Amino acid sequence: MTFRRILATAVAAAVVTPVLLISATPALADDKQPTRTQQTPTRQSSTQGKPSIAQLELAAAAAQAVYDAAVKAETAAREALSALLSDTTPLAVAVKTAQGVAAEAATAKTEADQAVVDAKAALAELSDTATDDERTAAAAAVTAAEGAAVTAGEAKDEADAAVVKAMDARDDERVAAATAVTLAQEATKEALADKTAADEALAKAKEEAAEEDDECVSASEPRLTTIITGLPTTVVAGTKVDFNLRVTNGSDETMDEVLPFAYVHATDRSGLDAIDDLVHLQWSSASSSKWKTVDNKHYMDAISPLKAGAHVDVKMRLTVDASAPAGNGVTFVAGDYVNDDGTCGGNPDLEGYEFLIAAAGSKPVKTDDTTPSTTQPNTSDITTQTGASARPVTGTLAATGSSSATSQLALASGAAVAIGAGAMFAVRRRRTGTHA
Repeated sequence: MTFRRILATAVAAAVVTPVLLISATPALADDKQPTRTQQTPTRQSSTQGKPSIAQLELAAAAAQAVYDAAVKAETAAREALSALLSDTTPLAVAVKTAQGVAAEAATAKTEADQAVVDAKAALAELSDTATDDERTAAAAAVTAAEGAAVTAGEAKDEADAAVVKAMDARDDERVAAATAVTLAQEATKEALADKTAADEALAKAKEEAAEEDDECVSASEPRLTTIITGLPTTVVAGTKVDFNLRVTNGSDETMDEVLPFAYVHATDRSGLDAIDDLVHLQWSSASSSKWKTVDNKHYMDAISPLKAGAHVDVKMRLTVDASAPAGNGVTFVAGDYVNDDGTCGGNPDLEGYEFLIAAAGSKPVKTDDTTPSTTQPNTSDITTQTGASARPVTGTLAATGSSSATSQLALASGAAVAIGAGAMFAVRRRRTGTHA
């Protein structure tokens, strides 16, 4: 992982570790600088418990095969449904046949009913002079016609029932095929999700491996410093303050690309509730009056190049929302560099500048500039570092009603906990100097 990502991770680790911060209370309550000790934390492999690239490649290949099979199955299901919707399938033909028989039965029933009507009419039209035999024959014709009509009706009912049965069979077959398409679509969707996840996991692993393999060549004792001036010790909520970040190349060689880092963290007076979403950092270069928000990795645009012995001033702006409660804040600054020849380095120790947050509407008071830790900055190049020294933020609370130094724990332990806990192991940077 890159140096800039390590820095951001170090800060994040510091502000979410309240248990470790509590242990720092005695040191903060003391105005004297505590004695710093070097510790060598147990180093755990970043790949422990993670699948290898070869395993992820196998998983991605298997997911691809499942997806391909699912797509093939869905295509087959769609084709099957399309075929069953035609009029040439056996069940569709059976429906047509049954409908033909039913039509013939209906015609026969109509004719039989008409025969009854005709027979009854013939019987009624017999004259008074008709013989008994003629009357008996006409009555028998009526009876026969009525019997034929009943038989025709039963045949029609059977034919109609056969049509319904044939249609049900055909429709059931089509519904089953449509259901198969739906299930195939769901299977394809799930297979695609699994394939996408497998591909992303493989891509991420390869990217991380590339970052780890892209270790830069260490330069000899470079000196890169980042110092804040003009940041007051008290900022009133609902206001903004401008200050300066000076980035200096104290070495005798040009640094091709320098990346300044800045991060602001704040809490209420208790020090337990973070209010980072209510404090905002912006920056502006000397060549532009436009203010830009510090990116989500806490980096500003690169300074390219920074000559030996030269410095660049970056204008900074801290804004505290009016809704922010009274509390405490700290602005961390650092930086790293990457050269075209592959050398790299920086100052991994975060400089912390502490300030108080006064509630909105408070009367502004004249305050001195906040000052960083008195610990000398680390100016050596970074390779593998174990037991990085804790760098507590110094300074005392003004008379704002805070009961003790406990309210400063999350602030003062930012770099101390995160870096001292071994978060700065195996720092690597991209040769290309990208901001990732």
